[in-house]
Amino acid sequence: MANIRKGDIVQVITGASQKRGGDRGKQGKVIEVLGDENRVIVEGINFVTKHIRQGQNQRGSKTGGIETHEAPLHISNVALVDPETKKPTRVGFRTVTETKNGETITKKVRYSKKSGKDL
Repeated sequence: MANIRKGDIVQVITGASQKRGGDRGKQGKVIEVLGDENRVIVEGINFVTKHIRQGQNQRGSKTGGIETHEAPLHISNVALVDPETKKPTRVGFRTVTETKNGETITKKVRYSKKSGKDL
């Protein structure tokens, strides 16, 4: 089970500060988790410019130009944000047992180490 998942709100904890044009301290929502590469794409963070070759679509309108979009960050450079305090926190796991219709079900649940709340 991964510490960070798609849809989580994370904060950048490394890199250049915002005064120097960096993204450290910014918070955003995880768009995609690239598990094989240990990277995440966060909404509104780590923008890069990409030059797209100019072309035409079937209707004749021009395509291409300069586009900006989010680039992946290493998963160790972001920390999950605690929903209660809105500050970065570490993630822990615990097992929870529930009874439904006479059956006991054990689940592995993520929780915030700072506040102890389930995520």
